[in-house]
Amino acid sequence: MTTDQDLSLDGKSATARFAAKGIDVTPCKDQGVIKVVKRPGVEGDRPMIGDRVTVHYTGKLVNGKKFDCSRERKEPFSFNLGKGQVLKAWDVGVLSMQRGEVCTFLCKPEYAYGCAGNPDKIPPNSLVVFEMELLKFEGETLTDDGGIVRRIKLKGDGYTNPNDGASVDVHLEGSCDGRLFESRDVSFIVGEAEDKGIPLGVDRAMDKMQKGECCVLHLKPKYGFGSEGKPEYKIGPDKNITYEVTLKDFKKAKETWEMDLMEKLDLADAVKNKGNQYFKAGRYQQAIVQYHRIITWLEMECGTGIEQQKRIQDYEITAHLNLALCFLRTKEFSLVVDNCNKVIELDECNEKALYRRGEARLLRNEFTLAMADFQQVLQVNPTNRAARAQISICQSKIKEHHEQDKKTYANMFQKFAERDTKVHWETQTSYNAASMLTSNLFIFYKVTLCPGLKRLHA
Repeated sequence: MTTDQDLSLDGKSATARFAAKGIDVTPCKDQGVIKVVKRPGVEGDRPMIGDRVTVHYTGKLVNGKKFDCSRERKEPFSFNLGKGQVLKAWDVGVLSMQRGEVCTFLCKPEYAYGCAGNPDKIPPNSLVVFEMELLKFEGETLTDDGGIVRRIKLKGDGYTNPNDGASVDVHLEGSCDGRLFESRDVSFIVGEAEDKGIPLGVDRAMDKMQKGECCVLHLKPKYGFGSEGKPEYKIGPDKNITYEVTLKDFKKAKETWEMDLMEKLDLADAVKNKGNQYFKAGRYQQAIVQYHRIITWLEMECGTGIEQQKRIQDYEITAHLNLALCFLRTKEFSLVVDNCNKVIELDECNEKALYRRGEARLLRNEFTLAMADFQQVLQVNPTNRAARAQISICQSKIKEHHEQDKKTYANMFQKFAERDTKVHWETQTSYNAASMLTSNLFIFYKVTLCPGLKRLHA
């Protein structure tokens, strides 16, 4: 790697100096982005396509005129690498950097601001220079909880991705703590990878991949082999694992808008059964995927005729109830309440929805709301003994909560009383001390000063 600590940017000579001292980092070697290293970075990992990178930069024309600088704003700049969010030169150049590296890029117009330039800052067809420091980079997070992190080693082709129900052909290499535990070619249906012993995280990453892409997935236990581990691979419980995945080919399933209502209803039955199969096996996340598919297909459908409308509503109610049950198992109680509310919008006296919402609220310590739900269950079905038992639990919890409040407030009031007593004592002590001082001064005046004053006036 070429290094130059004192590269001058004085006009036209910059191009020649870069060409002589720098290296071409463009894939096609057209000298569109030439790089000179000013300070080497830390040896090791480099950013990959899709990574979230953070940089400081200064942009200049080749005559040295500055047009932009993140340091002057005292705020570094972050973007997803290789996603077209920034200049092409940045996507190309930052891929070549290491953490902590400082370098300068000379960029041709087609990699920078093109024939248009940038009004008031950059003339048309201008070469520009960027000094950049790569502060940090991290993989692309695919889930809200950070459980799946992707790093793209090789970008795929095209703009289409597999969808739920798509058939995919992949090559997998799984490792744990640096040890390779599997390497195989396998085909599966997206949403049903569990059937082939493939972790949920690999399945859920499929709809982000393109044909030909090779990526590394870092999976937390929830998206890997969970608390059970994988004894046949000698992987213990709650272990982070890594999969390198190459998407060799895929065939998309029909999108929602491509199916008519009868197709959706026919598929809904099979998907519901698949979800039930996963639920019974304790694969709650996989079951959630299946039940969500039914909602996606049918939530905007109205149907024609009472019988068809009822069939749609029955599938929706069943899917939401099953989702609520899954979320109870995964302890995502707000999602339980959300799905039960959806059911109650369709059927306000649904016994299961009221009961499951009550369970979720009880587990969220919302005892009064939970008791109201269980009381509604009894109004729908007075013989529901489970609801009656839950009401007793709610009453006990409410009483316990009130007793705890009493103790808390009693302690609080005791502390306030002690503080007031202390303040009163301190005030009284200060007052007594002041009174004593005044008295002593008066005695001093009377005994010592007064006789002297009398003699002086005599």
